[in-house]
Amino acid sequence: MKARLHRASLFAAYQTVLLLGIVTFPLALAAERAGLSLPIGRLVERLGEAYERASEE
Repeated sequence: MKARLHRASLFAAYQTVLLLGIVTFPLALAAERAGLSLPIGRLVERLGEAYERASEE
């Protein structure tokens, strides 16, 4: 039960970060032109990996 809750919360966090990435995409493009980068990609990648590890258990 605890593993199931952990996996579900990771999935919800992953989906939320994906939505955040989509919504902030125009801001990310503007920031890139200014020479800055937003860490959304790394966050999506890390949560995706954590979810995959939790799914394997």
